[in-house]
Amino acid sequence: MTEINLQEIHDLLLEVAYEAGRMMLSATPSSLDSGTKKNCTQLLSASAQNTNIYIAADLVTETDQAVEKMVSTCLIGKYPHFEFIGEETYKPGMSLTSAPTFIVDPIDGTTNFVHSFSAFCISLGFVNKKIPSVGVIYNAYLGELYTAIKGQGAYFSRNGGPKTKLPLRQNPEPLHDLSTALVAAEWGSDRHGPNFDLKVKVFAKLAAAKEDGGSMVHSLRSTGSAALNLAMVAAGQQDVFWEGGCWAWDVAAGWCILNEAGGMMVGGNPGVWDAEIDSRKYLAVRGAPSGQKDIIEEFWKVIGDGRMEYSS
Repeated sequence: MTEINLQEIHDLLLEVAYEAGRMMLSATPSSLDSGTKKNCTQLLSASAQNTNIYIAADLVTETDQAVEKMVSTCLIGKYPHFEFIGEETYKPGMSLTSAPTFIVDPIDGTTNFVHSFSAFCISLGFVNKKIPSVGVIYNAYLGELYTAIKGQGAYFSRNGGPKTKLPLRQNPEPLHDLSTALVAAEWGSDRHGPNFDLKVKVFAKLAAAKEDGGSMVHSLRSTGSAALNLAMVAAGQQDVFWEGGCWAWDVAAGWCILNEAGGMMVGGNPGVWDAEIDSRKYLAVRGAPSGQKDIIEEFWKVIGDGRMEYSS
């Protein structure tokens, strides 16, 4: 195979992101009705009505599907020999290989999108040999764009203005301990079972006062978009992001941006220094001159013996 032109791919992803943004902003209320996303599979029994109901903590809209169709048409049309993994076209059993692959979430933060809450975006990642190589995250509502090419740095711009190299601080501060950290974490769509129980336990310990055995973090943030959480860690606006249950399309673009901004991505379970894109368990830490590994190990101690387990 001839050498892959990452700049060319980056430029195409930018065009696609802007078109997707126009589609999101022009969506009408009638397009915001539909079912549940891939990561909302919980079926509960409603005994009072003797029926089954879905707990729709994560939504899918016609706009998600229309955006992904546009994205796949553009990308596969230009690169027919590359693989494509998209949230709306994913089927159980599909797996990431070493082949060049576009990994796409047409709207990350769909629940926010439905509620007109501003934290939603398109996440466009390109992975080669399972290495995040190009990332584009575009929040059309706010006009905020995060981009990166492997080996060329990560950048932020707003409303088509000049690009700013990430992290936003030219000289980021060292990471100290969790008590000085702004930590991002998400409840996720599955709200029962051992994974949820572990999250609740960890969230409580992160927030609790030190005299009660907690970490007393500066604060916890739950934005509702894994891609934007990673972008904000890359920018240095958040120090740590812990997540379990999201998918490769939620993190592929942000992972590249984080790497190029000097951040680190490891496993969401303790001891996993070499995380895989499709592992569904992640811990991201911002770029810093020191303290990254120390704060990772401190976070893993908060998790303790617990382990998140998710199927693909």
